[in-house]
Formats: sequence, C-alpha cells, structure tokens
Amino acid sequence: MRGSEFAELRAFAAVVDRSSFARAADHLGLSRSVLSQIIRQLEERLGVRLLNRTTRSVSPTEAGRRLHTRIAPMLRDVDEAVAEAMGSNARAAGTLRINTFSMAAETLIAPRLGRFGRAHPDVVLDIVISDGLSDIAAEGFDAGIRVGGRLEKDVVAVRLTPDVQLMAVASPDYLARHGTPATPSDLQRHACIRFRFPGSGRIAGWEFAKAGKRVEFHGDGPVIANHQSIISAAAVAGLGILYTYHDDCVAQALQDGRLTRVLADWSPTVPGLYLYYANRRHMRPALRAFIDCLLDRDLEPAASPAAVD
Repeated sequence: MRGSEFAELRAFAAVVDRSSFARAADHLGLSRSVLSQIIRQLEERLGVRLLNRTTRSVSPTEAGRRLHTRIAPMLRDVDEAVAEAMGSNARAAGTLRINTFSMAAETLIAPRLGRFGRAHPDVVLDIVISDGLSDIAAEGFDAGIRVGGRLEKDVVAVRLTPDVQLMAVASPDYLARHGTPATPSDLQRHACIRFRFPGSGRIAGWEFAKAGKRVEFHGDGPVIANHQSIISAAAVAGLGILYTYHDDCVAQALQDGRLTRVLADWSPTVPGLYLYYANRRHMRPALRAFIDCLLDRDLEPAASPAAVD
C-alpha cells in the first residue's frame, strides 16, 4: 500500500469515527476542503461511494461500513505499534471504543467525561451501551465494563468498584399499609417495582440468598422502568418494594428515612464492576489513560501501577 492510500484510509476512518468532516479535519490537522478531496479520491479509486453526506450529518454507506469494519482494527494495531516504539513518550490518541451497560455508564463514565476530554483531547470516546456480555475483540471494542462474575477467563480484568450488596427497600408508609415481608415468598403479596434492561428489554429477576439457599423471584407491580432514578423515586413514593444495588440515591433515602430495608438477611453480595480487555502484550496509551481516569489515578501526583485481578 502506498503512503497516499494509507492516508486516504486513515482520513476515511477519522470521518466515520467522528461522524463529522469538521471534527475529523480538526483531528487530522487538515482543512475541511482538503479532507473532502481526500475522501473523493478514495471513492474514485475504489469506484464506490463510501459516505452518505447531508448538510447536517455524515454516515457510512453499506460499502463504507464494511470497509471501516475491516480497516479499524488494522489502524488500531498500527497506532499500538507506534505507541510501543515510542514507549513512555506515547500520547493518548485515536478512537477508543468501550462497550458497557447503562448503570456503569451513568455512575462511572459520565461523571469523568469532562476531565478525560480535557486531559486527552486527541482521544475520541466511542461508547456503546448494551446489556449483553460482548466479545470485545470480535466486535471491534478496545474494552468492556461488566459485573465481575460474568467475565470470561481469557481477558485481562481491572477492578473498578468493590463488591456490592443487593437490598430490598420500601418506604415506611408502604410497609405500614402492607406489612413487612419476612421471607422472599412473602413478596408474592406485595407490589414490586421492577427494572427493565435498556438494551434487551428483559425485566431483571430478584435473586436472594441465605445460608447457602438461593431463591429467584419474579414479582408484579405498578412500575417498570429502565432507569435507576425512576424506580428509586417510585419506591420513595410508596408504590412498592424495590430490589436494587446500593447506590448514592438509595443510600441517601435510607439515611434520611424515606426508605427502609427489608429482607436484609436474604440480601447477597455480588461482584463489583470490572473493565476487561483482550490480553495483548502492549496496552494502547488511550486505554491506559481511560483506566487511570475511571480509577481516579489521574488525580494523584504519583500514580501506582494498575491492580489487575
């Protein structure tokens, strides 16, 4: 491949990654007119249209999507090889594709987006939210974030959060009107506030455990939502019992008495969140910087090496 052909492919990938000629041109240090000319030359050379352009958006055609799928891993490998050659002088740059689920995106990634963007302006974060456990290598992701117990054995996993305890909670008003359940089977007589996974649409089951005995329960109730703030608000409003993880919203409601725990002796502890990535010899600088940001190590004057489980 000639140098000009490689430059055309890198320019094309930059446009697709950023869904914008303007952002891609800024990233590549080119004017928009020069970038447009490069893309036209690539399309003429291949004899196929690669991008759909409108005055407001740009997106790959089917041929463009297939080409991007094939060349994106190659370009990442080239960036990785260059970073390896540069060693500690390598800067974080390029597109970083992360697969995660909604709770992790909201609690871990969203609060740190501004800090990461300011510290690493040459990195494009491509974040895809889904419920299922993704094969990150096969699907072109640099890393994923999932609950630790669901990870495969052939990946490198970095712990992001401690293990968490599930808990059943309800408002004092609801319990005064309907009574307090003593066992999971008592929940059949109660209204249950349920969580629907945003991607698959599946409603989460409730898993309880005590003295080695595990019980799974699927209840009914007046509220189903795919966002934590909605189901927490429903519980505070006295609409039923909620089974959830211990987050800041629930913790505050417990502290000020708006919620009360029930079935505490049946509530198990589940693994925390992990970032996982393919076991490559050299980690991309962009991924290393992202991990440091999620662990808040970029706030410390002297960061220690990553703890990998």
